[in-house]
This record gives sequence, C-alpha cells and structure tokens, in this order.
Amino acid sequence: MTSAERTMRALPSARWQRWPGWVARATLLWGVLYAAFGLACALSGTSLLPRGGDSAAAALSWAVVATGTLATTASGAVVRYGLRPALRVLLLVTCGLAGITAFSLLMDVITLLFGQGVDHPAATANKALAAVGAGLLAATARSDRAGEATGTTGIGSIGNTGGTAVRAPTAAPRAVQLAAWAGTLAFLPYTAMKLVWASGGTFAGLTGAETLAISERNGASGVFLTLESCGLDPTALLAALGVFLLWGLVRPWGQVFPRPLPFLRGRRVPRWLPLAPALVGAATLAPYGVVGVGYLALAAADVVTIRPGDFPSSGDALLVGWIGLVAFAVYGLALTVAARSYWLRTRPARRAGVGAE
Repeated sequence: MTSAERTMRALPSARWQRWPGWVARATLLWGVLYAAFGLACALSGTSLLPRGGDSAAAALSWAVVATGTLATTASGAVVRYGLRPALRVLLLVTCGLAGITAFSLLMDVITLLFGQGVDHPAATANKALAAVGAGLLAATARSDRAGEATGTTGIGSIGNTGGTAVRAPTAAPRAVQLAAWAGTLAFLPYTAMKLVWASGGTFAGLTGAETLAISERNGASGVFLTLESCGLDPTALLAALGVFLLWGLVRPWGQVFPRPLPFLRGRRVPRWLPLAPALVGAATLAPYGVVGVGYLALAAADVVTIRPGDFPSSGDALLVGWIGLVAFAVYGLALTVAARSYWLRTRPARRAGVGAE
C-alpha cells in the first residue's frame, strides 16, 4: 500500500476521533428537535403511547418536551462554558430519561422487519429519536475524557490525533467469554422450540400449522410467512445473528473486517458498528427479560394469573414464557457485559512519549 493510500484511509478515522469537538453541538440540535417533536405531539393530540389513556399520553408528550429542553440546556451550556461536573450529572440524568423512553425499540424494529408495519408510528418514532439522543448525551457527558485520550482539546477544537494509537485486536477476558457462552446457550431451547413449530411439529399444545395461522392472523409479512412455510423461523434466524454479534464483541475477529472483503482488507471495524446494535439490544432485552422472568416467577407461585392466549392452557403459555424470557434475560445481560468489554478494549491508546521534548 502506498503512502497516499494509507493517508486516505486514515482521514475518516482522524475525523471521527475529533468527535469530542462537535458532539455537544449535535446534542444541542437533537434537544431542540426532540422538544419540538414532543410539543407538536402535545398540541396536536398525537399519542406517543401504543396503549393508555389520554391523560397518560399527554403526560408522555410533555415529558418528551421536558427531556428535550433539559438536553438543550445542558448541551448548550457545554458548548458555551465547557463540560463542568454539574453539567455531566445533568447530561447523564437526561441520558437515562431518554434511554427509558427508547425501551422496546428493538421489538418495534423486529415488527417492522417481519410484519406489515409498526403498530404505532408516532410511538416508534419517539423511541428511535430517544435512542439517538441517549447516545449523543452519553457521548457528550464523556467528551472531555475522550478528548484527552484522542488529543482533542475541547469543544470546537480542530484536534490532534497524533497522540493516539489503534489498539491491536484482543479477546475479552475469560469471565466475559463465559458470559457470552451463557448468552449463547440460553438461546438453544428458544431456537429449538421455534424450529419445531417451523418444521410442522407440536410443542406446548400448538402445532406448526396453528402457529403459522396465528402469525398470519397477527399481520405477519409475506417474508415471515414464506420463511415459516420453508421450515425457517425468522426469530430463530435473528437469534443466530444475535449470537454472532455477541461473539464479535468478545473475540478479536470482531474488530477487523474479514479477509474475503478485499476492498476493506486491513481496515478496522468502526467501534460504533457493533456497539450501536449491541447497546440497543442490551437496553431492550435485558430489562424486558429480567422483568418478564420476575412476572413468570410470580405466576408460578400463583401470586398472579397468566392468561393462556393462543395456547391450550395457562401451563403451556407459562412454559413458552419461561423459554423465551429466560433467553432474553440471559442474552441481554451477556450482551451488556460484552458491549462494555468491547468498549474498553477498543478505546484509542495514548502513545507513550507524545508531546515530550
């Protein structure tokens, strides 16, 4: 590779390493847009809740306005005065609010991929905007520390990436890899159950033909129904992709593009590429699974009653619930651990002796 080619490949990386200089302005713009979105929904009476009364829907719209206003205030102060400890706390609190709002975004994405469309477009748009904002707010809250690591000196700085070095691909610690194994094995019963139905078998009192009819009645897309009729359950395929993402976060091969891609040979995978889906998946599946397992434990103890729904009995519904929610909980927690490890292992390293006379 010539020197010119190496320089051209380094330019995008150098630009992205200067993100601490512009992320606060991006967060400021997001805060203004998010507050305007919430205000428009509140004034027009557009509900941001798939289910719920008018009062709850109105309260959520005004909560969106408040979250956007807090983000605008905090990021605007960072742009003007720099990142102070009090502003960091405000940014993190607002990030938490946005993260809570973005909950279940992954479920909407799956519905959009394999269904006729999302059930509530305004609610899905709100979750997507909140997820973007949570990322921007978190990045702004740590922009000063990242700036020190990458050589970017502050908001609006041109930056100097000469003081950083790309870390060599490394595997996650043994404990993190054990968590990845747990997340992988947790999906085996779920995948087996789905494939039994997709192949025409019977499980928990439902035949494959009955599950296909239920999917069609619930508005599944033609792609979903075609895969099901061919013996391939789409959610099992998504589980396989999730396991691939999990191991990409903990193994060295997840940090470089594969050799069969000659136009990308030798290029590092941008950190955000695996981290973005990992964070969305972890933020959705971990709380969804953990809360669901808690509810199933109450149902097993006869504290609450679980409805059979499409299943012949409540016991069948409880069995399927255990298989699905335990898989989501364990995988979601494993994904959280793996994403944190990947984040730490792929941080730019400070070159020793840079800046020394």
